[in-house]
Amino acid sequence: MRIDEYTAHDATALAGLIRDGQVSAAEVHEAAAAAIDAVSGELNAVVGERFAEPLAHDPAGPFGGVPFAIKDLIIHAEGVRQRAGTRLLGEGVPMPGDTYLMARFRAAGLATMAVTATPELGFNASTEPVSTGAVHNPWDTTRSPGGSSGGSAALVAARALPVAHANDGGGSIRIPAAACGLVGLKPTRGRTTVGPDYADPLLGLGIEFALTRTVRDCAGLLDAVHGSEPGDRYLLPAPVTPFAAAARDGSRPLRIAVRTTPLSGTGSVDPECVAAVRRVADALAGLGHTVVEAAPALDAGAFDEANLVAWCSFLADGVDGLAAALGVTPGPDTLEATTLACVEHGRTLSASDIYAADRVFNATTRAVAAFHQEHDVLLTPTTCAPNTALGHLDADDPGLDARGWYHRIFAFAGFTALSNVTGMPAISLPLAVSERGWPIGVQLAAGTAQEATLLALAGDLERALPWADRTPAVVAATPAGSAVS
Repeated sequence: MRIDEYTAHDATALAGLIRDGQVSAAEVHEAAAAAIDAVSGELNAVVGERFAEPLAHDPAGPFGGVPFAIKDLIIHAEGVRQRAGTRLLGEGVPMPGDTYLMARFRAAGLATMAVTATPELGFNASTEPVSTGAVHNPWDTTRSPGGSSGGSAALVAARALPVAHANDGGGSIRIPAAACGLVGLKPTRGRTTVGPDYADPLLGLGIEFALTRTVRDCAGLLDAVHGSEPGDRYLLPAPVTPFAAAARDGSRPLRIAVRTTPLSGTGSVDPECVAAVRRVADALAGLGHTVVEAAPALDAGAFDEANLVAWCSFLADGVDGLAAALGVTPGPDTLEATTLACVEHGRTLSASDIYAADRVFNATTRAVAAFHQEHDVLLTPTTCAPNTALGHLDADDPGLDARGWYHRIFAFAGFTALSNVTGMPAISLPLAVSERGWPIGVQLAAGTAQEATLLALAGDLERALPWADRTPAVVAATPAGSAVS
C-alpha cells in the first residue's frame, strides 16, 4: 500500500478494507509508519521513537488494525514511557499498566504506533514544550497546531494517522482541531472513562477522547469506547441509537443560539472567525433550524478565578506528587516558568478556595443547563483567532505570573472552557478557511449527554459545507518513483 493510498482513507474506510481482505493490517501499518516518518522532521509531533511494531490490539474490533497514537498525558499504556511534556520526568517513566480507556482503544482494534507531544502537563493552548521542542502546524509551519493535543492534531491533519487520542481540560481537543482543520469532540463528563488513576481530573474539567478528520470516525469511535468502568463516578444513559447512526441520519429541527464574543469575557475575536460563525448560522437556518442571538449569562470574573484555582491546584498537586516520588526538587531546571508560577500559586490555595471554585462551577453549570432548556445548541467560534504564531504562548516566559499566563491562554481560547466547567459536550468543526488558507474552527455545544444531537448536526454540516478536499502544506505522501509494499 502506497502512502498516498493509505492517506486517502479515514479510519472507518481503512477498517473496512482490512476487514474485507482488500489489504492486510500489516500493509496498512507499514504505510502508516512510513507516513509518520515522512512528516516527523517538519512537524516534531512524535515523542521518543515511533514504535517498531504497533502495540497489541484486537484485530476483531470495529477499528481492527487502524493506525493510532496516544497523547503523552493522562492516558498510558503498559510499558510505554510517559513524559507529560516536562523535564521533571526526564526520559520518561515506564507505566505499570493500561488506563481503562487505553484498554478500550486496544479492544476497538486501534493499533498504537507512537506517542504524541503535549505542552508541559497540558496547561497551554499551544504545543511547544522546552523538553521536546515546538510542534509545527502542517498548514503553516510557522504557526502553532494548538494545544494541548497539538502533537496528535498535527499527525492527523498531515494524514500520517486517521485518528489519534486527545484529552481536554480547557479546550485541548477542540483548540487543536480548530487550528489544524479537524473534528474535535469533547464528550460529556463521564461518557469516556478516566480511570483508574482519576475520578474527576482537574476538579472535573478533564475528559478523554480523540481527534479525527471525519464526523463518521468521531461518531464510530465514540460508539466503540464510551461507557463506565467499575468505580467510575458517573454512569450516563446509553445512547438511544448508535452515535454513528445519528451522524449518518442527520438532525431534527433545533433551536440554535449564536454568540461571537468570548464567553469568558477575555479577549477579542478575529473578524474572520466571526464571519465563519455567521456563515454557519446562515447554513443552519437554511437547513430548517431556528437560529437566534443568545448566550447563557455568566459572571466572567468569578468563572476565570475558579478556573484558575482548578488548574493551579491540579498542577501543584501533580508536580509535588511527582517530585516526591522521584526524589527531585521542582525548579527552573525541571519546570517551565509559567508552570512553576502556577504550582507556586497552587500551593497557596486552601480547601476553602477549592470549595469556592466548586460553588462557581455549580452555579455556572446550573445556568447553562437552564439555557439549554430553551436552546438545543450554542454556536460560537472555537477560538478567538484561526491559530497563533509559535512563541506567542511561550510557557517559559518568566514575565508571566499564574494569572498572567491564564489570561494569555484564554485570550486566544475564550470559548472552550465553559463546556469543561459544565461537563457538557462540545464539538469543533473545520467549517471555514481564512484568507491565508488556515482552517477556522466553529464550535457547537449542547446539554448533558447530547452527543448525538451534536454529531447529527455535525454530519449535516459536513455534507453542507464539506472540508474533505482541503489538504495542508505538509502532508504525508509517497516519494515519486517509490512505493510501500
